[in-house]
Amino acid sequence: MKLAVFDFDSTLMNGETIDFLAKEFGVEAQVAHITAQAMEGKLDYYESLKSRVALLKGLSLVRAKEICENLPLNLGAHEIVQILKSKGYKVVCFSGGFSLATRHFAKVLGLDSDFSNILHFKDDVLSGEIGGEMMFSTSKGEMLVRLQNLLGIERQNTLCVGDGANDLSMFASADTRIAFCAKNVLKEAANIIIDKQDLREIEKYV
Repeated sequence: MKLAVFDFDSTLMNGETIDFLAKEFGVEAQVAHITAQAMEGKLDYYESLKSRVALLKGLSLVRAKEICENLPLNLGAHEIVQILKSKGYKVVCFSGGFSLATRHFAKVLGLDSDFSNILHFKDDVLSGEIGGEMMFSTSKGEMLVRLQNLLGIERQNTLCVGDGANDLSMFASADTRIAFCAKNVLKEAANIIIDKQDLREIEKYV
């Protein structure tokens, strides 16, 4: 058995989920500024996540769900998942984003599982609070090791794909480390760099 782990925002999906939500709520510029700093590793991930989500306080849950279920996937997302599964991989998604998006697209893409964060809401309105499995810069790496131990999969049979600084921790436990249209900080830790925005390019390396 082999394991493939994909980041969601700007890897499987074309963009950052929180930016789409922020645009709807009129706080796009503030959120994008924090996102850019976090992805370059210039801000603590936990603090940046909480700061960005706080700006969404008051957004309708129904509208947030609608936006999250209509995000644009990157070219080749469906195909690469099926290719990897045909080669014996378990394919999962780790996201510092939100379950409103990852749970939906896990079904759409046929992923084996997804791990992400949960936007808290009250009275069908986002409260500006968040909790979940992917809150810290170390979360993806810790979850990867737990999955490897659970499934009995070694690092040499583990493939990780990401684009930003919060993917660094999972790269530490995988022999195949793919930086996909990535920030420089992640490219430096990768052993495969794909700058063409087509996930089918990954097939060359599996």
